Amino acid sequence: MVVKKSNVFLILIISILVIFIGRLIKPVKLESSTIKYKIGISQIAEHPALDISREGFIEGLNSKGFVSGENIDIEIQNSQGDIATSQMIAQRFGALKKDIIFAIGTPSAQTVYNNTKTTPIIVTAITDIVSSGIVKSKEDMNNNVAGTSDLVPISKQLELLKKIIPKAKKVGVIYNTSELNSEVQIRNMKDIAPKYDLEIVSAGINNTNELSQVLDSIVNTVDALYIPTDNLVASSMPLIYSKFSSKNKPIFGAEEAHVKSGALATDGISYYNLGFQSGVMAAEVLEGKDIETMKVEELKDTQIVINRQVCKKLNIDIPKDILDKAIIVGEVQ
Repeated sequence: MVVKKSNVFLILIISILVIFIGRLIKPVKLESSTIKYKIGISQIAEHPALDISREGFIEGLNSKGFVSGENIDIEIQNSQGDIATSQMIAQRFGALKKDIIFAIGTPSAQTVYNNTKTTPIIVTAITDIVSSGIVKSKEDMNNNVAGTSDLVPISKQLELLKKIIPKAKKVGVIYNTSELNSEVQIRNMKDIAPKYDLEIVSAGINNTNELSQVLDSIVNTVDALYIPTDNLVASSMPLIYSKFSSKNKPIFGAEEAHVKSGALATDGISYYNLGFQSGVMAAEVLEGKDIETMKVEELKDTQIVINRQVCKKLNIDIPKDILDKAIIVGEVQ
């Protein structure tokens, strides 16, 4: 077959144009895949409840498509219970212009909020957002803070204690006098306790060095001990468990991590769920939701958790109706 010169010339021109246009056209990248959001996590102390809330937060972000190393960068800082360190972390995150700061624990939330009134702050494990000075009202927050509260249902805790230890009259509570969230819980307990024919014997400490002496003084005067959501006290659970188990007296905790560390039981909230819910809220802010329209929310659902090993050691029988709806854990960690 003979091809005319004019046709060859036309084919050549078309080929050159195709190559030229192909070089002009570049692949289009979706903007969402190139944007990196910077998230700072400020945690007040290291213990199981706060650690699991941090894990829940990251999983909550993941569930909405925000994954570390892909479209978000996460920096985690722990102040190890030191307020001055917490303040430096807050200042660092401000200087680095984080898109969102996640504050775990009341002291972390306070230091972060005191450092910035513009960067969106998501909080968790904060007991009373109003008493902390961060907002004036739960109903009308209207600032740069939202998240979840770990305010525990004190009435449910005392009801559970009374069902398991019907003869209990005096309940001890040890708390850190520097933690506002603990003082809120003590007040609530003292208000509610008479309804269950209970007297609350509270003992405050300033640091862990005072704990052993306080435990020795209180263990012989109470029928049981209650551990609030207190960062300092929670980190000392091995010592508390040792002192009370040696006297065959039970400990009741505010949440599951306390039970895994030696408390007999709790009817409390899940810190993983708190963190997860906070992570979802952070994702909503990254997606464009105005944080000033959001609130600090409380979890309504609680879960009974029983430590089988502690029951056996203290020779305590748990009523069947409680066991049937409880999560059972076995070892003291």
